[in-house]
Amino acid sequence: MRYEEFTIEGRNAVLEAFRSGKTIDRLFVLDGCKDGPVQTIVREARKHDTIIQFVAKERLDQISGTGHHQGVIAYAAAYEYAQVEDMLRAAEEKGEPPFLFLLDGIEDPHNLGAIIRTANLAGAHGVIIPKRRAVGLTATVAKTSAGALNYTPVAKVTNLSATIEELKEKGLWFVCADMGGEQMYRLNLKGPIGLVIGNEGDGVSRLVREKCDMIASIPMKGDIDSLNASVAAGVLAYEIVRQRLQ
Repeated sequence: MRYEEFTIEGRNAVLEAFRSGKTIDRLFVLDGCKDGPVQTIVREARKHDTIIQFVAKERLDQISGTGHHQGVIAYAAAYEYAQVEDMLRAAEEKGEPPFLFLLDGIEDPHNLGAIIRTANLAGAHGVIIPKRRAVGLTATVAKTSAGALNYTPVAKVTNLSATIEELKEKGLWFVCADMGGEQMYRLNLKGPIGLVIGNEGDGVSRLVREKCDMIASIPMKGDIDSLNASVAAGVLAYEIVRQRLQ
């Protein structure tokens, strides 16, 4: 099911959006505002575990498309998020070992869209992103995915490390991309697997990396020492595809 991406502005409209079950990625609230209706919206957002940012009036004015935000603006997701269980069920229905992408803090919507496109073409059963410190399913992500978002489910989870632990109990192995790892061609990447790609600047976080079973490096011969996150995801994904086809 698709949602049109838009900002929801005004106290009544934002509160109704929460109560009607719309997928809200982020709530911007005027910093220091103690107004009763605004506090009601904040409580509603917390019940839904929505990310809340308290910002200056200048920031709200900048985001606003109408100029009548009344101290609150909500960002709705462009697409509905899936559940991780849906991805595992899809793999089972296809008779394939699960193949998932887990993205640790991807912040650029163009990178996220490109990775979702790669995931679809590589035959992955879904993409998992964290709720915080990462981009959500914006219109830019949808456009960059070139339609892949219509076919590849994306789940948003509170804790990526905990999700990895839960998936390990279901038989998945995890490999993350890191320059200090074993060359990817020497690793056995067959079977049920999760491919973990890190943040554009900092890579995979320490806590997530420690949960991974394998650390893969991509051989590089040039003068710089790293690839764009979406390119690295594509290179590693297709090594997994190559091994799965053997």
